[in-house]
This record gives sequence, C-alpha cells and structure tokens, in this order.
Amino acid sequence: MLNQQTISILHSLKLHGMASSFEERLTDSNQASLSHDEFVGLLVQDGKLYRDNLRLRRLLKKAKLRQEASLEDIDYIAPRGLERQVMLELANPEWVPAFRNVLVSGPAGFCKSFIACALGNAAARAGYTVLYVRAPRLFETLQQSRGDGSHLKALGRLGRVQLLIIDDFLLTPLSDSERRDLLEVIEDRYQVGATIIASQCPIRDWHPNIGDPTLADAVCDRLLHKAYKIEMRGDSMRTRKPVTKPDKKEAIENDMKLN
Repeated sequence: MLNQQTISILHSLKLHGMASSFEERLTDSNQASLSHDEFVGLLVQDGKLYRDNLRLRRLLKKAKLRQEASLEDIDYIAPRGLERQVMLELANPEWVPAFRNVLVSGPAGFCKSFIACALGNAAARAGYTVLYVRAPRLFETLQQSRGDGSHLKALGRLGRVQLLIIDDFLLTPLSDSERRDLLEVIEDRYQVGATIIASQCPIRDWHPNIGDPTLADAVCDRLLHKAYKIEMRGDSMRTRKPVTKPDKKEAIENDMKLN
C-alpha cells in the first residue's frame, strides 16, 4: 500500500520517469541487495534519462527534418568531394553555440538534404533546438505572414531557433520581397544562431543569383563569415549502381572458369 502511495505521489509531482522506474525495480529481486542511497541514485538517473528522452522527442518533432538521417550513415566511398575530416569536426555540435554556418552545395542527387538533416539530427540529440525548412516554403510562409500581421513574429521564431536549416536555396530567382526576407532572417541570426544552407547553386554563384548587389553583399558577408563550406562534385549518388556480391552458385562457376 505504501509503495502505491509513493508511485502516486511521484506521478503527482510529474516525476513519471522515477515512478515507472520505482515500480519496475520493486519487482526485480536483484534490487534487494542495493543500499538505500544506491537505490535512490538509480531512481534519479532513470528519472533524468526519461526526461532527456522526452526532450529529444520534442526537439526532433519540432525540427521537422525532411528525413531520418545520421552522420554514421554518410557514404564517403563515392567520389563527390565530401571530406571525412570536415564531417568528423561537424559531428561535434560545438559549432552550433559558436554560431558557425554550414554551406552545402552540389548538383541534384548528391544527398545534400541527407547531410543537412544528419547534422540537424546530431544537434537535436545534443539538446539544441533545430528547424528544417525548404527555401520556397520559407518565403511563402513569410509572404503569408505579411497578410495576417504575423510577419515580425514569424521572423522572431526563425531568429530564436539555435540551428536553422534552409534547404533547396536558390532553386529559382528571388523576388524583391524574398531577397529582403532572406536578409532579415540572416541578419537576425548573425552571431546568435547557426545556419545550414543546402543549394544546387555553387556557393561562388550565390552573390549574383541573389539579385540585388547591395542585399547580396549583406547576405553573403554574414553567411560566409566563419562558415564551413562543403562543395560537392562528381557523379550523382542516384546514378550509382549498387555493388552486389555474386551468389554462391555464381562464385563457384567463376572459380571453375578461372581454373
């Protein structure tokens, strides 16, 4: 009876992780050998792990990543100019609180979105707030916010997130309002947040493709400052033929031919 009261009190205090752990450990005979301080210490650890997992699920849900991607699954075998050393450095998400940007460029089929989402996933798992958005949808949302009077709030949300991922940048020429919105977003995030931008347009061509030279100067100056540049080239990952191993029968026939 006392144990049930303890579990109820833990739930009432919103210590759900500790309550679940307490209930499970009561049924484990191995826990009887633990001292009181050891038992309580394990409950506290379980409670913290429970909260950490809840926070991670919330962060990943709010991040709206385009795909489930991890840095461990990145392919370095394909010759596409992706340097393992750079990715190993980015695997440590300390670049996020250092407000450094990551600029990824390359033709279609080079898994730029995968790399961006993998970095976003790693940042979320480290406890940072992340938001993924495609550039066309970003500009459309900001344009709509002008109509309903929430434009400043929309810009504020984009400025507060610790890591903003903008994918499919410069797929089409920017309108004047899009150029101005882009400057506002980048300006609000300069030295207060990290940004990942993925684009099919080579980084060297961003300035002329933004359109207005004055706005392009301001945008590129803030984006390129202390930025990691990942410029990929080579054959598209989508055109690569998967490497398959010959089955046992085929291997035996090949050996017979060689002999």
